Amino acid sequence: MDTPERYPAFDTMPLAGQWRAGSSGKAQTDLDPWSGEALTEIPLANTDDLDEAFAAAEEAQRDWAAAAPAERAAVLRRAAEIVDERQDEITDWLIHESGGTVAKARLERDLVRAGLHEAATMPHHVEGRIMPTDVPGKESRVYRQPVGVVAVISPWNFPLQLTNRSIAPALAVGNAAVVKPASDTPVTGGLLLARVLEEAGLPPGVLNVVVGAGGQIGDALVQHPAARVVSFTGSTPVGEGIAAKAGIKKLALELGGNGPLVVLDDADLDRAVDAAVFGSFFHAGQICMIANRLIVDDSVHDDFVERFLTRVRALTVGNPSDESTDIGPVINSRQLASVQDKVARARSEGAEQVLGDEPGGPSGLLLPPHVLLASHDVATAREEVFGPVITIVRANDEQHALQLANDTELGLSSAVFTSDVARGVRFALRVDAGMTHVNDAPVNDDPNTAFGGEKASGIGRFGGQWAIEEFTTDHWITVQHQPRQYPV
Repeated sequence: MDTPERYPAFDTMPLAGQWRAGSSGKAQTDLDPWSGEALTEIPLANTDDLDEAFAAAEEAQRDWAAAAPAERAAVLRRAAEIVDERQDEITDWLIHESGGTVAKARLERDLVRAGLHEAATMPHHVEGRIMPTDVPGKESRVYRQPVGVVAVISPWNFPLQLTNRSIAPALAVGNAAVVKPASDTPVTGGLLLARVLEEAGLPPGVLNVVVGAGGQIGDALVQHPAARVVSFTGSTPVGEGIAAKAGIKKLALELGGNGPLVVLDDADLDRAVDAAVFGSFFHAGQICMIANRLIVDDSVHDDFVERFLTRVRALTVGNPSDESTDIGPVINSRQLASVQDKVARARSEGAEQVLGDEPGGPSGLLLPPHVLLASHDVATAREEVFGPVITIVRANDEQHALQLANDTELGLSSAVFTSDVARGVRFALRVDAGMTHVNDAPVNDDPNTAFGGEKASGIGRFGGQWAIEEFTTDHWITVQHQPRQYPV
């Protein structure tokens, strides 16, 4: 297979059927978080561009929804093939724009490909139904239809995957979309996927990407009357703001996490340690559904800590482009300052830092892994850290471990380790979370399953066949086959 020519420079965006610069008069420099070097410069969009994007999406959506299911499926299958053909180009962008390691970039790329294949099955799974009725001669039908235009706001940590997770199923069932990627990842969070789908045959105007400052176009996007669904992945405070501003429209929000990984007294410690290292430090801990706390039964706590520290000390911290690197940089200086602040507060609250060092690297954003031993009320345990920091909390017993696991306003992902699967499932059912994994790390790498949280971690479900529900609506239509008598 010949390697295709790389896509042109990402200094424009697909707006209303053509690639052009934004109209704000301001530009953004897209930086590599490892080297600090400029990757591209993008003239930003304003609210006029946003209005054009929504108008084009509304117009293009009607023909796209009318296309045969097989036609929509073919575009998504072809997009998956293009991801394969351009795997090196896509991996390169993911490494250099988001600071992810080679392993992280490859996993994300593969999740996108799998998600496109999964979405390609959805056009043929949109089903209506016939409902019973007590009125003589009346037929009651429910048609499942696309909502129209979906607004997507995606984050910087898994930008390509988390944009595609909403875009692919939304397009599959006949919607158009307007995407606002995170400012740190405009290419992998929107522009790159738009090029892939354009190459796959997606008609102009069906997918629009607006790269702009959140303060200028963020509120306008979620409040836009053409946006029938707002899909957002990001922090709980921002999600709460969207919910307050969006008005009467459907919301799909996956928000913050404070994932507990619980190790019970009968757990296989080597297996639990392997999962805990991955769950704590993969992509420098910048994953919402990753482990934020390790809650370990008192009887195995010290043994677990010793094994865990041995594994963490062996991790390679450095240039994410190197195959051997396990932990690369955090995304930007604001995120680094936030992580360091939480560590400092945790230490002032009594946490014992047993591992950690100062940041380094060419950009100063390379933070080595930090491990803290603490009670559950320190900052790094009670708040989402979103960095290479993990807090290990001692639990008295199983009931205390469950109490600690649920002692948070967030409820996205969780995990429990035990040699007794039935015990693990009983424990999992009592955890207040949208996702709980028994004997596995708290991360979801299966596109056929649903992502979503409880409590302050969001509303709605992403992924798999649940996405059909999120991006379609019921239209109830009745047919009266014979004359009837009305009360008036």
